[in-house]
Amino acid sequence: MNTTIIPQETSVALISGGKSGEREISLVSGSAVYDALSDAGFSVTQIDPAKKEDLVTLVSEDFDVAFLALHGKLGEDGTIQGMLEILGIPYTGPGVWSSATAIDKPKTKIVYEQVGVPTPRAVLLHSPDQMKAEDIEREFGSSCVIKAATEGSALGVYLCNGREEIESALKNVFEIDDQALVETMIQGDEYTVGVLGTEDPQALPVIQIIPINEFYDFESKYAEGGSKHICPAPLSEELTKKAQNIALLAHKGLECSGVSRTDLLLDSEGNFYALETNTIPGMTPTSLLPDAARVAGMDFTQLCIALIEDAIAYAR
Repeated sequence: MNTTIIPQETSVALISGGKSGEREISLVSGSAVYDALSDAGFSVTQIDPAKKEDLVTLVSEDFDVAFLALHGKLGEDGTIQGMLEILGIPYTGPGVWSSATAIDKPKTKIVYEQVGVPTPRAVLLHSPDQMKAEDIEREFGSSCVIKAATEGSALGVYLCNGREEIESALKNVFEIDDQALVETMIQGDEYTVGVLGTEDPQALPVIQIIPINEFYDFESKYAEGGSKHICPAPLSEELTKKAQNIALLAHKGLECSGVSRTDLLLDSEGNFYALETNTIPGMTPTSLLPDAARVAGMDFTQLCIALIEDAIAYAR
């Protein structure tokens, strides 16, 4: 379904900020989107859900569409999406169920397995005492990954080598989350694939990520020079298609609309493993989705407008 919008006749509630650990990055994304949409002629109002007066504005004004640049909890977990549906405001990106499922790593893995998306083996812990470090070491080996179940932007992710690091990671994760995910550590290169669209989603060019740190953590994602992005990734045509197909499977399996971005690891035997699917990918100057869209021939403003057009066309 194609929807052509007239910017000068379209009012946008640009939602960013919020209360999560990704607040500052969300504000940077929001600022970039604000500049792009304002320059294109849209009437844009910035809404920060952490401010009650902004929420009053969101409820009282008659917006045509909401652009979501709200990362982390309350933004990517279906909360703001549900509010917008109650208000009858179309919004960019996936809906309530998709968002709530994708931010929950254990539930995402269930969907992955159901639709045939390869993902590292894992066990879910509901308390730090559920599984001792020596038991984790026995089941997963001395090297494993421990993650907070519902944090984004690599917050609460620990690469563990040995019992002491496992114990420390469990302690840290349960300080910020009620659940921890213990995963097999996959040695390999990091890639990511963005997907755009709802009715006929299309995978963007694959990006290889070369982080300055051991893995693509918060600093690597957002610090200037924190990582190197190679797009299109130096992969064979076969591996490129495999990565894109996995991202499309994840997008469709999670019933995403508008946009998603799936992070992958490629092992030495040519096997991809999906780590997570982001339903509100970063829109900062160093973000991955705009990079891939640019290689596909879509500049930042065109990307923002495409997301708005999709939101209006498939309003819930």
